[in-house]
Amino acid sequence: MRIATWNVNSIRARSELVVAWMERNDIDVLAMQETKCRDDEFPLMSFLAAGYDVALCGGGGYNGVAIASRIGLDDIEIGFEGQPTYGSGDTAPAVEARAISARCRDIRVWSLYVPNGRALDDPHYRYKLDWLGALRDIGALWLAHDPAAQIVLAGDWNVIPTDDDVWDPAHFAGRTHVSEPERAALQAIRDAGFHDSALPYTDAYTFWDYQQLRFPRNEGVRIDYLLSSPAFEDRVRGAFVDREARKGKGASDHAPVVVEY
Repeated sequence: MRIATWNVNSIRARSELVVAWMERNDIDVLAMQETKCRDDEFPLMSFLAAGYDVALCGGGGYNGVAIASRIGLDDIEIGFEGQPTYGSGDTAPAVEARAISARCRDIRVWSLYVPNGRALDDPHYRYKLDWLGALRDIGALWLAHDPAAQIVLAGDWNVIPTDDDVWDPAHFAGRTHVSEPERAALQAIRDAGFHDSALPYTDAYTFWDYQQLRFPRNEGVRIDYLLSSPAFEDRVRGAFVDREARKGKGASDHAPVVVEY
């Protein structure tokens, strides 16, 4: 069984590319982030025609998450308990479209789009830390309630775990994604029992900015990964980052990460 995560960076612009990739790579479940559309705008028919059911959580703008599955899609949950709200300026605080889950056979699959943080002195940074902390708290409760739970937290985490996961750590000095509080918040989720399932099979970069020839120069970062519960981690048999999917006209600036269970 293959479960993948991919920040598609606008599904309306890339639905045919995404579905073709899923079929070509024999993907059973795909967690998508940054769909950038409302639920009624999602190109659902492209997925249904290929045999995939889809769970949606989109509010337009730059957020939006979804799960496509050909092995079942039941018990859909929008957001997680304790998920923080965010609002700025005249915008009232609200739970953003950043988390969705569904049961795919015996597996609870989450698609997560962690807040970017923007800058260390921006309110969005505090929101990011609170968001990761809330996810850690609820994740620990899930595992305490059921140590045998089959859970995968798949997504764009917007945290570079270590200096080995970025082409040039100095480039990010004093910026988000590499700060000690962010890395500590991510590590707390791992300490709660979730494992980075792509390691040690691959530690390849998953994101390359469109600007300054970052992709041809392989100046990337690893911010997309799948964290599995202990019981589900035992089922991991391999993983890869499909760098080829980042190539070509109209590609997302992220590459998909695939884990074989």
